[in-house]
Amino acid sequence: MNDDCSHSSLLVSPSSHDRIQGVLSAKVVLVMYGDYQCSRSADVYKMIKAIERELSASFEEDYLCFIFRHFPQTQIHPHAQRAAQAAETAAAQGQFWLMHDTLFTHQQKLEDGYLIEYANDLGLDIPQFLKELSRQVHIDRIHEDIESGCKSGVTTAPALFINGNRYTGRWNMTELMAAIMAASH
Repeated sequence: MNDDCSHSSLLVSPSSHDRIQGVLSAKVVLVMYGDYQCSRSADVYKMIKAIERELSASFEEDYLCFIFRHFPQTQIHPHAQRAAQAAETAAAQGQFWLMHDTLFTHQQKLEDGYLIEYANDLGLDIPQFLKELSRQVHIDRIHEDIESGCKSGVTTAPALFINGNRYTGRWNMTELMAAIMAASH
């Protein structure tokens, strides 16, 4: 396999281990590598949510599967990794997607105090949340996501893969929607 190929394909296949919205057997599987402190990641995620709403109104439910993988860029975003840990800590209590949305919505406020406030707002078990966060219980999972991204040539977030192929189009709703539609045929 040449280098070009390794940078255009998703080398770690989607699985039930991933954070998933939808079903893995969907016509289109969209994998996003993202960073909670990155404004472009937040913009792309908002675009994906809008596309999901549009598609669910037009197609059957198993049309699009969305997978989020962590890719915190700690060298430029000092709170990104801690935010990813907060999302995974919330996931242990069944609240990944609610925490995920909260972190992207409030990405200017990702210091520990805010993370605890968000966990409290979601009704999480705070002593458990604090214990897991302080012990970095979920750090290995985040590292696995980062490693899977690196294997597929991801160097920065956001990065998208549609049905295993790297999305290289422009970051706008029209082009991304067109790429998703094209992938389903």
